[in-house]
Amino acid sequence: QAISISKAINTQEAPVKEKHARRIILGTHHEKGAFTFWSYAIGLPLPSSAILSWKFCHVLHKVLRDGHPNVLQDCQRYRSNIRETGDLWGHLHDRYGQLVSIYTRLLLTKISFHVKHPEFPPGLEVSDEVLEKTAGTDVNNIFQLTVELFDYLDCELKLSESVFRQLNTSMAVSQMSAVQCRLAPLIQVIQDCSHLYHYSVKLMFKLHSCLPADTLQGHRDRFHEQFRSLKNFFKKASDMLYFKRLIQIPRLPESPPNFLRASALAEHVKPVVVIPEEAPEDEEPENLIEISTTSTTEPQITSDLFEQTFGPPNGVWDDRDAQIESLKKEVETLRAEMEKIKLEAQRYITQLKAQVNSLEGEVEEQRKQKQKALVDNEQLRDELERLQRAKQDSDRSQRLCAEAEKKANATEIRYTKLKEKHSELINTHAELLRKNADTAKQLTVTQQSQEEVARVKEQLAFQVEQVKREAEMKLEDQSVQMEQLRQELDARRDELEQAQRSLSHAKQAGVELSAQLDALHAEKEVLRRSVSEKECELLSTRGLVQEKELQLSQEADKATREIRELQGRLLEKSNQEQSLQQKLLDEQFGVLQETVREAQAILSDAMAKLDDPLHLRCTSSPDYLLSRAQAALESTDALEKGHAQYVASMADAAGLVGALALFAHLAGDTIVNGSATAHLAPTDHADRLTETCRECGQRSLEFLEQLKDRQRLGSAQLGDVRGALRGVLQLAQELRPKSLDIKQEELGDMVEKEMASTSEAIEDAVRRIEEMMSQARNESSGVKLEVNERILNSCTDLMKAIRLLVTTSTNLQKEIVESGRGAATTQEFYAKNSRWTEGLISASKAVGWGATQLVESADRVVLHTGKYEELIVCSHEIAASTAQLVAASKVKADKSSKNLARLQECSRNVNEMAANVVASTKSGQEQIEEKDTMDFSGMSLIKLKK
Repeated sequence: QAISISKAINTQEAPVKEKHARRIILGTHHEKGAFTFWSYAIGLPLPSSAILSWKFCHVLHKVLRDGHPNVLQDCQRYRSNIRETGDLWGHLHDRYGQLVSIYTRLLLTKISFHVKHPEFPPGLEVSDEVLEKTAGTDVNNIFQLTVELFDYLDCELKLSESVFRQLNTSMAVSQMSAVQCRLAPLIQVIQDCSHLYHYSVKLMFKLHSCLPADTLQGHRDRFHEQFRSLKNFFKKASDMLYFKRLIQIPRLPESPPNFLRASALAEHVKPVVVIPEEAPEDEEPENLIEISTTSTTEPQITSDLFEQTFGPPNGVWDDRDAQIESLKKEVETLRAEMEKIKLEAQRYITQLKAQVNSLEGEVEEQRKQKQKALVDNEQLRDELERLQRAKQDSDRSQRLCAEAEKKANATEIRYTKLKEKHSELINTHAELLRKNADTAKQLTVTQQSQEEVARVKEQLAFQVEQVKREAEMKLEDQSVQMEQLRQELDARRDELEQAQRSLSHAKQAGVELSAQLDALHAEKEVLRRSVSEKECELLSTRGLVQEKELQLSQEADKATREIRELQGRLLEKSNQEQSLQQKLLDEQFGVLQETVREAQAILSDAMAKLDDPLHLRCTSSPDYLLSRAQAALESTDALEKGHAQYVASMADAAGLVGALALFAHLAGDTIVNGSATAHLAPTDHADRLTETCRECGQRSLEFLEQLKDRQRLGSAQLGDVRGALRGVLQLAQELRPKSLDIKQEELGDMVEKEMASTSEAIEDAVRRIEEMMSQARNESSGVKLEVNERILNSCTDLMKAIRLLVTTSTNLQKEIVESGRGAATTQEFYAKNSRWTEGLISASKAVGWGATQLVESADRVVLHTGKYEELIVCSHEIAASTAQLVAASKVKADKSSKNLARLQECSRNVNEMAANVVASTKSGQEQIEEKDTMDFSGMSLIKLKK
């Protein structure tokens, strides 16, 4: 095993041989762990060679997949060694080193996943039942397991993309050993990816059956991206000849599964990777057969030579020839039979593979049917729960109806009893009428007791009134009213009996009997009215009871329906609120990402100006750069505040977006103006300023890149960006012109001096051009004279235009000073606006210097000691200087000023005159080059050919 490790993991850029890897794997099964492997692996000089580290990762991947199960725990103890190797090569710019860094991250992810989920072996081959059991029924566990599988698959795909990216850049051929060294680990990656893809599909369908679709939008987007990467990876690998003889790569469907449709799970087919059962290049069965045949033929050849030299021993020539012939025939027969056996075995293997594939298809079909049955079972369970709730509601309604019927029956019984009481009262009334007829005959003898009858009458009237009041007060409760009515009837019956006894006793007194008769009549009328009122009240009460019961039942049904409807709306509102909240977060993050991309584009465009040759003609002042850098540095505070607010509440990205846009514009402006300032700075300062601007852009882009990642967004810091901006500020401060040391009281005098010196320089330039014109007329003729006159005339026109522009600028400055100084003096106004004054001084110096350089270049061109290009460059420089003077003059000018309009017209005239200088120079150059003849005299043949 140690020899195999040393042969498998070496510095040769060639793939690991299968026989060495197989012996290492068998060694782990023999010792039930990877102790021997790690004891040799930790002694390997991995930091010295990236190829050695790459092959170590490849062998470790194979040992993890196919080795003994205890290998995982052994590798867990050496995680730090793997991480250190990846970190070392990740910091170095080596092609294999970058691959090693990615490979170590994959191995660490693989070890962590299988340690956390021991149900998954490192080979990732588990049944769907084990997957269902591992995921469980808790939605949070399923969600977490799906995210971990996505991370696992991302590491696998990143390694494959990195390998193919290096191959694409080197235009590699898969049959080269150096290319095969990179491609060999992708066989294990293909095996892992096929299982991870299948498990991800299963878990995504399970999640969509438990959670709403909006919640899983991020999962679907991530899966679709992985699906495209995996499909592209499988397609590229299938097209390579190296993989065609080592592995059979499955084909993925044209489009990813539709998780929003539960029946789409039945259409999913598990990708199966097949490793062909063919003998590796170093196996020896055929060699062994060849060795055996040579071993049998060598003695035969030796014996033939001996017999030819010394004759046949013992005279047995014929027998040996026959034996040799028979042995040859037997060998040929055995070879033919062996070939037949090999073909038969190969055919059996093919048939068995076909049967295995068909059985796997049947198992997959059964699994689909099981999944469909589970979905149907869930639907039936929901339907059963709904029916049970409906049954409970109907039972409740039936109970309410039964109670209402009981109340109606009780009311009916009460009504029957009251009717019986009423009939008894009628009979009593008839009997009293008969007695009244008997007592009418005795009225004549009852007049002595009238006072007593009147007194009894008053008592009876008082009692009747009292009974009426009591009856009216006790109408509220029906059952109590009925009982009171019964008691009252009994009391009236007793009173009637007493009255009868009184009448019997008052037969001798007609007045008493008459009074009793009147009282009985009155009582009868009251009782009759009371009975009729009670009947009406009973009927109305019965109707009210029925109406109330019906109303209560309707209100109960309505309340039940409203409660259900409100519960449904509440659930819908909560889901809608959750989806809207998630949508708001996604939209805010999307707005932030668009702003980040726009900011990256602005900064990238600004950094591109650093190396753009067309930007070399652009210039800027250190003061303007200082103001731009200071503004950019101040904008980082707002950016940091907006970043903190967004991290605290990701539902509001307005502050961060606004601050980010401002920062991008100011930082890009700082970089562009830094590059423009560097064009006029000394070489040392220019290089330092350019590098500092480039570093500022790179640090800003790194910060923006952190904002694009949700995981790194909270930890993004602006320290490096601020450091780079402070470096730009320091260099701009160093590049400020030394004239700033002049006292502010002297600035006004310097403006006038510089404008005067500029005018003198222009006058001197015009005078020198006229002198050159007269000298050229004396010393040249023909085409040269024509060219020189045209160039000098255009230079003269340019100088006149510049002189007019300087004069107009001076008038405009006087107008600005007069209108803006108020009660202050001119010197005080210039001192108060020192920055503007310094800009005027700098611009006027540049115009004077440009005029001097133009004259000197024109002089050299006329004397044929200079180049035409120098004159063209000087024309551009003086045009740029005058543009700077115009810009400095119009900063504080009134827009409606006539001097400002004349200054702009002069500026356009200067540009036209500079263009005329360039045009006349180029045309003169072409005429001179056409007229010049080549002089070959005094040249050797070799020089002439050169």
